Amino acid sequence: MSTDSTPRPKSSAPEVLTGSGAILRSLEHLGITDVFGLPGGAIMPFYDELMASTAIRHILVRHEQGAGHAAEGYASSTGKIGVAIATSGPGATNLVTAIADAYMDSVPLLAITGQVFSTSMGTDAFQEIDIVGITMPITKHSFLVTKPEDVPAAIAAAYQIATTGRPGPVLVDVTKDAQQNTAPFIWPPKVDLPGYRPVVKAHGKQVVAAAQLLVEAERPVFYVGGGVIRAGASAELLELAERVGAPVVTTLMARGAFPDSNSLHLGMPGMHGSVPAVLALQESDLIISLGARFDDRVTGKPSEFAPLAKIVHVDIDPAEIGKIRAADVPIVGDAKDVIVDLNAAFKDAAKETKPDFSAWWKRLSALKEQFPLGYTMPDDGLLSPQAIIERIGQLTGPEGIYAAGVGQHQMWAAQFIKYERPNAWLNSGGAGTMGYGVPAAMGAKVANPDRVVWAIDGDGCFQMTNQELATCTINNIPIKVAVINNSSLGMVRQWQTLFYEGRHSFTDLNTGHGTAMVPDFVKLGEAYGCLAIRVTKPEEVDAAIKLALETNDRPVLIDFIVSRDAMVWPMVPQGVGNSQVQYARDHAPEWEEE
Repeated sequence: MSTDSTPRPKSSAPEVLTGSGAILRSLEHLGITDVFGLPGGAIMPFYDELMASTAIRHILVRHEQGAGHAAEGYASSTGKIGVAIATSGPGATNLVTAIADAYMDSVPLLAITGQVFSTSMGTDAFQEIDIVGITMPITKHSFLVTKPEDVPAAIAAAYQIATTGRPGPVLVDVTKDAQQNTAPFIWPPKVDLPGYRPVVKAHGKQVVAAAQLLVEAERPVFYVGGGVIRAGASAELLELAERVGAPVVTTLMARGAFPDSNSLHLGMPGMHGSVPAVLALQESDLIISLGARFDDRVTGKPSEFAPLAKIVHVDIDPAEIGKIRAADVPIVGDAKDVIVDLNAAFKDAAKETKPDFSAWWKRLSALKEQFPLGYTMPDDGLLSPQAIIERIGQLTGPEGIYAAGVGQHQMWAAQFIKYERPNAWLNSGGAGTMGYGVPAAMGAKVANPDRVVWAIDGDGCFQMTNQELATCTINNIPIKVAVINNSSLGMVRQWQTLFYEGRHSFTDLNTGHGTAMVPDFVKLGEAYGCLAIRVTKPEEVDAAIKLALETNDRPVLIDFIVSRDAMVWPMVPQGVGNSQVQYARDHAPEWEEE
C-alpha cells in the first residue's frame, strides 16, 4: 500500500468540439488573425463558429478569387501565411486561379473549403466538385477531411507544409458532416508527414566549391530570385554582395530583395529587363543563382542563355536545380543559410586569391551609361504611363507597398518605382494573373494598416476584380488604386503592333479614349464609396497623387488617361536569345515571334 500522500492532478479530458469548431480553434492556436472568404452551404457550419470569434478578423470578399489574391497579398507583404475560405463547388473553383498563382510564385497560402456530406460524395450532389483532385497539380498538398477528429492534424499539417521548405499553397477540404459532428479536440495534434523533409542546411563542400568559383571568376553576377525574399535573406544578400563586389540583378519576383540605390545593382533582367542586367548575365563567366529558377522570361531562348557562364544554383527545391540549365555547383538549401555560409567561405577563399572585377565593372559601367532606363513622352497629347508610375513611387517612397496587375503597367511599375526593401513589390509573376492587383493590395493593407498601399492596375485588369473596392470601403481598408487607362489590353496590343503588323484584334476596351467610357471609372469608384479622380493633363498628376496620399478614410481611385501607343522597353522577344535585347522600337522589324 502506497504511503505517498502527494495530491495527484486530475486528468482533464480534451474539450469536445464540432469539426468546424476545431477548424477555428486550430487557426487560433496557429496565430492566424485575419482570413478572407465568402460563405456558402457546405462551409456554413464553420462560418457559424467564426461569427463568435474574437481572435480572428474575417474579411467578407465579393468573389472567392478576391479572397485568394487578398490572402496572397497578405502573405507576400509579411512573410506570414494567408488564409482564404470558400464553400464547395463554384466557391472552391473560384479559388483555383489564386491557388495556381500562389503555387507559381511560392506564396504560403492556406485554402479551406467546405465539401458536401461524405455520404453524398460521388453522387453529383448539389455543388459537389472534387476540389482536391482539381488542385493536386497546383498545391504542395491537398487534404480531404471526412471526420471531425482529423481536423486539427490536417490544419496543422497544412500550415507546416505551406510555410516550410519552398512555400506554397495547401488546400484543406472538409465535408459538411465532418464540420457538424463532434470529437475531442487535441492540440497539438500528431502531424505525420512521411517523406516531407525540406533540406535547409546546404552541404558544406558545395558551398566551398561555389566560393572558389567566385574568387576565380572574372565576370560574375548574382542572379537573385524571389526565393531570397521568401527566405527573408535580403540583409544577408547585401552583406555578401558588398563583400564580393560583384554585380546583382533582381528578377521580377525579387524586386526589393536588393536596394535599387546600391551601386552594385544593375536592375531587373529578362524580357523587359534593363540592358545592363540582361547583357551582364549574357556575358558573364559565372552566375550565382540565389532562389531563382531560370524562368523563360529571364533566360529567353535557354540554349543561347549565358553561353560562357558556369552556374552555381542555390534553391531550396531540388526539383528546380538542373531543370532548365545544368548546374556546375548545385546547392540545395534555404537561401538565407546558404548565403551566410557562402559569405564565410568566400571570406576564407579570398584571403589567398583576391578577385579583380575592375575590367568587368568598366564594361558594365559603359552599359549603364549607354543604356539608361528611360522613356519617351507620347506625341498624341495623352499622359505618359511611365511618368505617372514613376511619380507615384517618388511621392510615396520606399516604405509604401505596390501591388500590380499584369501587363504593361506591371512592367513599368517594376522598372520605374525604386524598391529599397523586400515585400514592397507584389505581383503575379509566374501565372501572370490579370485581376491580381486590387485584392492583393487589399490583403496587404489588412496586414500592414500603417503603410501606404497602392494597386497599380490596367483598365483591363481592374475590370476583373474591382468589386473588391466594396470590400475595402465597408471594412475600412483605404487602399489607393491607380488605373493606368490606355483603353486597351496594352501588352497584347503591343505584341500585335510588333508581331502582327498592327492588327489590333479585340484589344480595344473603350474605357478612356474618345467619347465612350464604358464603364466610367470615376462613377464606378464613387458608386463603391471611393474618392474617385480622373487625370488627363500632366499638371494634374502630382496633385492627384498627393490627394490620394492624404486621404485615408476611404479607398481612392485615380483614372489616369494615358497614351495607348506607349510600349514597354527594353524588350527581348519570345523565342530568341537575350543578346537580341532591343532598346527601342526602331529595331522591332528584325524580330520574328517564335
